[in-house]
Amino acid sequence: MEDYTKFKLKGKEELDALLADKDDLFVVACNKCFKELESFEEPECGLFEEIAKEQGKNIIGCAKVDFLCNEPLTSKSFLGTLPEEAKNVFVISCGLGIQTIAELAEIPVYAASDTIAVDGQHGMALTTTLCEACGQCYLNMTGGICPIVDCSKSLLNGQCGGAKNGKCEVNKEMDCGWQLIYERLEKQGRLQELLDKPVELRDYSKVNYKFISEHVKSIREERYEGYYGGIHPTEHKELSEHISLVRFPDPLNVVIPMSQHAGAPAEPIVEVGQQVKMGQKIAEAKGLISSAIHSSVSGTVVAIEPRLHTVSGLEALAIVIQSDGKNTLHDSVKPAGELDSLSPDEIIEIVREKGIVGMGGAGFPTAVKLKAPKPIELVLLNGCECEPVLTADHRVLLEYADEVIYGLKAMMKASGAPKGVIAIEDNKQDAVELLQEKTADIENIEIVVAKTKYPQGAEKMLIKRVMGKQVPSGGLPMDVGAIVSNVSTAKAISDAIQTGMPLIERVVTVGGERMNKPGNYLVKVGTSVKDIINHCGDVKGDDVTIKIGGPMMGFKIENLNVPLLKCSNGIIAIETTVKEAVECIKCGRCADVCPMELRPLYFTKYALTEDWEGMKTQNVMDCIECGCCEYICSSKIPIVERIKIGKTAIREGK
Repeated sequence: MEDYTKFKLKGKEELDALLADKDDLFVVACNKCFKELESFEEPECGLFEEIAKEQGKNIIGCAKVDFLCNEPLTSKSFLGTLPEEAKNVFVISCGLGIQTIAELAEIPVYAASDTIAVDGQHGMALTTTLCEACGQCYLNMTGGICPIVDCSKSLLNGQCGGAKNGKCEVNKEMDCGWQLIYERLEKQGRLQELLDKPVELRDYSKVNYKFISEHVKSIREERYEGYYGGIHPTEHKELSEHISLVRFPDPLNVVIPMSQHAGAPAEPIVEVGQQVKMGQKIAEAKGLISSAIHSSVSGTVVAIEPRLHTVSGLEALAIVIQSDGKNTLHDSVKPAGELDSLSPDEIIEIVREKGIVGMGGAGFPTAVKLKAPKPIELVLLNGCECEPVLTADHRVLLEYADEVIYGLKAMMKASGAPKGVIAIEDNKQDAVELLQEKTADIENIEIVVAKTKYPQGAEKMLIKRVMGKQVPSGGLPMDVGAIVSNVSTAKAISDAIQTGMPLIERVVTVGGERMNKPGNYLVKVGTSVKDIINHCGDVKGDDVTIKIGGPMMGFKIENLNVPLLKCSNGIIAIETTVKEAVECIKCGRCADVCPMELRPLYFTKYALTEDWEGMKTQNVMDCIECGCCEYICSSKIPIVERIKIGKTAIREGK
């Protein structure tokens, strides 16, 4: 069936007739709507331009605006782009957007599309303007004022004669819609054009409100499949998902920070001038929540000093090693034996000793997860890689499938979990098929195919999707009997057991639309980010933002002279976006997309007044900082930044 929950371009025959006597067109298209809450290039826009050009029409320009029905923001973005030479505006949106533009423009505005929506009203409008969603838009003959909703009697052919002092006889608080229509058309010199039109008849067979309502309800249920909320940002994975892994050239020097994990920084156990070998432990974990650090090259320790940290942007202690280019292995790098012969405690000790941490971004020491104080019923491997641009885990699944499965088995044995699951989003069908084939004969390992949606890979979302359980507020996955780990972490555990190699290298996506040569690389920890970007042909243009991680949750870096960390899964170059925040309009979209079912609009309000207790009451500490709210915010408010400020204040007891 056709999806009418948004809007649909009018038919070619109707558009041809509409365009016949008009030229010098400016086209406006709405970029977002409620159904999927995604930003994308509307196919209708390109199709309309093709039809117009076939008739030899001159298109002056085109503007794509988020939420056209948001009049305050639309007035800024639209009026600032409307050229003086434009004589007609064609709008591709629902009736709300068309009416909004018609209010703003001095020149004639025409609807290039028709709308049908929920129960006669468009979902989640940002305006008091209504749209009956009749599927046969009359705005072209009425100057952008809807006779269906602005006339209390929904008259199609002029005034009834019952208006007094400009007010409707049925609703004395309501302006006469047709008087408004006549006034606007007369101002534009189009009134006679309307009066000469034949009588209009409304085709009620076009709409079945009950059917449309049920259809939209099913769409929303599908959007909330697995867990509440979420968004569909443009993926851009096609830039690198097809590119096989390549080993990155060995660095001449590595800078290895003592803090590459959650918890306390490691303590150096080597000295300046000391010779070290690849895989040798160079720093000891300090306390339970910490991790050992190993040398990723063989060579000489040339400094132990503060260096700029990749994530914090502050100086932190690091060990600098000058490589001898030989990659001589340390004696400790040797297989640990068969998995069947290792006890759970021995596996956990190997994971701890080899410095393995979560490689999806958080960097939590994996040995601590495996030594859970509560019974574990499931080890859940995250192969979703829901962040746009990143394809590192996808390539790990394709090129190290056996190692991932081996690592999962080791984690199951170490934790006592009777079952393992590898969750993969359905946009990685090749990985799904490969892993299904390789686990077909393994009874206690299942491949779960999850609908592609961000932030599917967040552990609480994944648990809800796979197990149907909700991690309690302030709780951990182990509270519902789960351990969640990244597929690259499982591969690292396999390496630690089967070869004895500690976590000294990782797969990294170097990508983004502004990266000249995107790719997937196996890179040694401590390699310079600047060297990696240079190797990939540098970036395109000047208005570029570099992030470590993905575009949604990655960390922006200003200084490229920082090292790659154990938890750095991507180095991306994306276009710099400048957002001019305006006041919250309480549209509720942030609450509609929050996967933690929070109400972020309160966080923005309380942060401005430093009402930290208010933020705490609204459960801000449960926020996973996924950025869905900020992505969808009509007012361009830096919501995540305000949330982080609030969390910091609460932790500091302010």
